[in-house]
Amino acid sequence: RRCIRLLGQLFEMYQFIVRLLFIFSSLCFFSLTGISGKSQILFALVFTTRYLDLFTIFISLYNSSMKIIYIGCAYATVYLIYMKFKATYDGNHDTFRVEFLVVPVGGLSFLVNHDFSPLEILWTFSIYLESVAILPQLFMISKTGEAETITTHYLFFLGLYRALYLVNWFWRYYFEGFFDLIAIVAGVVQTILYCDFFYLYVTKVLKGKKLSLPA
Repeated sequence: RRCIRLLGQLFEMYQFIVRLLFIFSSLCFFSLTGISGKSQILFALVFTTRYLDLFTIFISLYNSSMKIIYIGCAYATVYLIYMKFKATYDGNHDTFRVEFLVVPVGGLSFLVNHDFSPLEILWTFSIYLESVAILPQLFMISKTGEAETITTHYLFFLGLYRALYLVNWFWRYYFEGFFDLIAIVAGVVQTILYCDFFYLYVTKVLKGKKLSLPA
């Protein structure tokens, strides 16, 4: 189980690195058209609300370090897109209405949670929001009709890490009797959103073809 969880964390770290490398490599072509700034804002919000316990609970140095890295990478990406390289960001195609995700997710986190306390509600909010945070990115790809290869690699590893965490939840249920319905349902929803992309990734990108989607 620890190996599966560690593998999932490694995939998540890899997608962070790929995302940052994508931004810098895109500068060579003076364009950041392949990445959705709105999705990155949502991911920054996800990690901020999930890891507020960083200031109240200490589990281990590794645990705290990973939380800081996740939050730092998320905000670094947002900074690069909207501040440092704002002129190269294609906001014309990044038009998904994120309030249609944040507001319903916020309401759901108040209604369905493990414990009606501030930190627990925020944790639940982060789990729900993460399951749909990729939608602005997928919407942007469908709107432009295609995606750069490095963008597809980033999305693939982002989805794969979540799928591995699903395996971890089922493993814990089978061997430990631990069951977290909120995390499992959110993980299933997020994985389903990636299914069509996974198929295109395997059938096109891995064969050296450029990913193209109907606009």
